[in-house]
Amino acid sequence: MLKEVCVENFTWVPMAIARGGNRIELCDNLSVGGTTVSHGVAEKTITYCHLHNTKVMTLIRPRGGNFIYSKEEIDIMQNDFLHFKELGTDGVVIGCLNRSGWIDEAPMLHLLESAKGLDVTFHMAFDHINPEYQLEAIDWLAEHGVNRILTHGGPSSSSIEDNLSRLKEYVEYAKDKIIIMPGGGITDRNLNFITSKLKISEVHGTKIVGQLDLFYT
Repeated sequence: MLKEVCVENFTWVPMAIARGGNRIELCDNLSVGGTTVSHGVAEKTITYCHLHNTKVMTLIRPRGGNFIYSKEEIDIMQNDFLHFKELGTDGVVIGCLNRSGWIDEAPMLHLLESAKGLDVTFHMAFDHINPEYQLEAIDWLAEHGVNRILTHGGPSSSSIEDNLSRLKEYVEYAKDKIIIMPGGGITDRNLNFITSKLKISEVHGTKIVGQLDLFYT
C-alpha cells in the first residue's frame, strides 16, 4: 500500500517519511484546498525526499477557489511546471475545469504536454465534475496520459465512509486504465477499513501516518 502524505511545508516532511509515508504531495495553504509552494520549500523538500528514496508530487494551483482558470492563470501554471521540473519534482498534481462541469480540455492538454516525463495526478477538481460525466472523465484522463485521479468520491463536506460505494464504482470502472487514489478524511485509524473495502493500491491524506503536527507542539 502506497501512502501519499499531503504536507503544506517542509516542516512535516521528515516525520512523514519516518512514519511510513512513501510519497509526498507538496502544497501550501491547505485551508483553501492547496496552492503552489514557494521555490525554497520545493527545493528543500525535493532534495530531502530524494536523499531518502521518496518521490515528490508538486501541486500546481495558482489560487484557492474554483478550478476554472483564466488564460493568465494557465500561463502561471505553465511557468510553474517548467520551474518545478527543473528542480527535479517527480510529478505534478493538476486539474482544470470549465463552466459546464467538465474538464477544460485545451488548457489540460497544454499542461500535459509540459508534464511529459513526469508522473501526473488529476486532483480533487475531479469531484467538481458533473457526476453524469465522471466515468467519461476517467476515460479522458486515462487516454491523455494522466497516471491517477485523487478523489473523495463526493462533496468535501461528506465523510469518506459515506462515499465508499461511489469510490468502489470508480475503482472498478478505472481498472487497468488509471489509478484511483482516495483522499480526504483517510487517517491512520480508518485506513485499513477503507483499503479493505476498496481494494486499492494508493491512498492520500494529511493524517494517514498520524497527525504530524502533534510531534512539534
